[in-house]
Amino acid sequence: MTLTLYLHPLASFCHKVLIALYENGTDFDSRIVDFADAGSAAALFDKWPVGKIPILQDEANGRTIPETSIIIEYLQARYPGPVRLLPEDPEALLQVRLWDRFYDLHVSAPMQKIVTDRIRPAGAHDPHGVGEAHAMLDQASGMIEAQMKGRPWATGDTFTMADCAALPGLFFASIVHPFEAGRPALSAYLERLLQRASVKRVLAEARPYFSMFPYREAMPARYLEAF
Repeated sequence: MTLTLYLHPLASFCHKVLIALYENGTDFDSRIVDFADAGSAAALFDKWPVGKIPILQDEANGRTIPETSIIIEYLQARYPGPVRLLPEDPEALLQVRLWDRFYDLHVSAPMQKIVTDRIRPAGAHDPHGVGEAHAMLDQASGMIEAQMKGRPWATGDTFTMADCAALPGLFFASIVHPFEAGRPALSAYLERLLQRASVKRVLAEARPYFSMFPYREAMPARYLEAF
């Protein structure tokens, strides 16, 4: 196998890349990174000293590719499949990159702030930062509601990299910060994402690890049973 993805099945940014891989049926091997295991962690840090997952190892080309958006662009350039996740049209491409960044920075990042604060040791919590994260998600949900009126996917009629980014952020954010009432377009969009075959596969693989999620008690029953 020429491609190896270093990941954890519960990690939201790993979900983004897995969705892209499953959309195109790309062959790859996966290697779960256990940061509690010195050897497992060292194997990751040797390849990418930043220590963030996922990273993609391409043995055939001697390349290590970090960062989710870069991985997806690399896959499209080197291992293209039937689903083009980045459009050729320059303006359409800018919109995909914009909303990809939006979901990573303004949905996934504040969601992770809320999640990780819960597992900080006593005396190390950041209530002010968590409050800011909740406010960011409120703002983001309003922007998504406006964006999604009249379109099925993040930037239009076609499923793209922006939708790969949207699912993990929205999925976990809907648990730690339920969306305000009056967001029908956002709610319908999340439902469409949840019905996507690639998304169902990713969440089915994550389900055995849901017990590790710090907000598991807040998970809707259908999240625990449907995948």
